Amino acid sequence: MANAFISSIRTSIDRAGITLSALCAVHCLATVVLVSTLGIGGELLGNPLIHEIGLALAMIIAAVAIGIGALRHRRAVPFVTAMTGLSFMGGALAVPHGAEEALLTIIGVGLVSLGHILNLRACRCSLSGEHACTADPDR
Repeated sequence: MANAFISSIRTSIDRAGITLSALCAVHCLATVVLVSTLGIGGELLGNPLIHEIGLALAMIIAAVAIGIGALRHRRAVPFVTAMTGLSFMGGALAVPHGAEEALLTIIGVGLVSLGHILNLRACRCSLSGEHACTADPDR
């Protein structure tokens, strides 16, 4: 009963991580497009606080969901993928606003999102006990 409850929470947190990653990518693209083409929204959309809070949320969500998942399914690929993405996102904070920042952030959120997806798949496989999932350690 407790395992099912924890799995349900972890699955919800993984899905929240995927959603947050998508929102972050949309924010980055909207910022670049709106500021460069229309010259509007620079102060609001380009506020560094948005990026810092987004990175903090992504780190917390990934730590909880992917951390619990890694303990459960014992597969490193989701964890390493998400941590690489978080590194890209952190690197984006070190460059000036613009195309470089957007590119680093989009690569980062894509990898974090992929880490959450891989984590969902790995946990589903470990719960089902299917031979195909356990035979392929990269799955």
